[in-house]
Amino acid sequence: MSIRQQNLGSIVKPGFNPLGAQTSVTTATLFSWGQNAFGNLGLGNTVNRSSPVQVGSLTDWAKTSAGNSFSLATTTSGTLYSWGRNNSGQLGLGNLTNYSSPKQVGVLTTWLNINNGDNGYAIATKTDGTLWAWGDNADGQLGLGNITNYSSPKQVGALTNWLSLAAGTSQTLAIKTNGTLWAWGRNQLGQLGLGNTTYYSSPKQVGSLTTWSTISCGGYFSVATQTNGTLWAWGQGSYGKLGQGNTTNYSSPKQIGSLTTWSKVFAGYDYAVAIKTDGTLWAWGYNANGELGLGNITNYSSPKQVGALTTWSSGYGGDNHCAMLTTDGALWMWGYNGNGQLGLGNITSYSSPKQVGSLVTWAAVTCSNEATLAT
Repeated sequence: MSIRQQNLGSIVKPGFNPLGAQTSVTTATLFSWGQNAFGNLGLGNTVNRSSPVQVGSLTDWAKTSAGNSFSLATTTSGTLYSWGRNNSGQLGLGNLTNYSSPKQVGVLTTWLNINNGDNGYAIATKTDGTLWAWGDNADGQLGLGNITNYSSPKQVGALTNWLSLAAGTSQTLAIKTNGTLWAWGRNQLGQLGLGNTTYYSSPKQVGSLTTWSTISCGGYFSVATQTNGTLWAWGQGSYGKLGQGNTTNYSSPKQIGSLTTWSKVFAGYDYAVAIKTDGTLWAWGYNANGELGLGNITNYSSPKQVGALTTWSSGYGGDNHCAMLTTDGALWMWGYNGNGQLGLGNITSYSSPKQVGSLVTWAAVTCSNEATLAT
């Protein structure tokens, strides 16, 4: 399994605005660690690592996205790179060959936002606002109106107003510049939010609201925030991951509580974490590996505060591990660690946040099923 989430393709800290549009960018090296069976760490081998290892020598990485054993990254010049598993053409390189080092996808320098899907697919936007997809398409998750796999990027329609993206377990969400929400792909548990369980191979608008802000896909469920600070969830409700105080499935967006102080939300496979405007961190859902960071392994069906810090800035949810940044540039991780994906130099799982080293220069982080990438 792999998460499939996340809203903007990578964590936003210095150099990016909250909706994912690139602004000024600082110099950034790329590091990876965790499971590496298909070369998805980009280190030229298939050896697992339990501590951060630098990927190549480039210092102009911009955004990263880690999927189920494959990775994507852009540079500040707008080039796109991919590496790792490629059985469905998810690397976008026109073939089905695995690569253990970054390979440039085409020659274009106009790539902006990126995100990996769980079942071997990828989606991306360009600086002109167009939407592109490639890889596995068995459930129509590429949005191309068919179920054909593609090993090279294909444009989704002709629109030029796509903004942010989220890829899940074969379900895809996107927000347009007008604040509308769109969904397509697998939908057997209502994870598209369209009020039904019908699969769609082309984008369909979710309701009529124009106030969607951040989005994230997990395993068969989705979470989102709106510009008014409200928090929403829909799809499969097992383990309480919809935050509704129950385990009920919902095929349309349901508001979590009544608060209007939610800033960002990130979905793991069966859990979610969210940041409020006051900088506090909250979590709910599946917790057998301590992925909620609450110091226990109890599932929760409503948001629970993680510790007492008020300096959380952004984060990412993996299958069963979580990564978060604080405003001082420190990186914190917790949850399952069987392949060293927490970057702590061991394979011990932790149910409370642990700082990765002592550096306070981390800018972005993204998680896959059992690996982590960070700049």
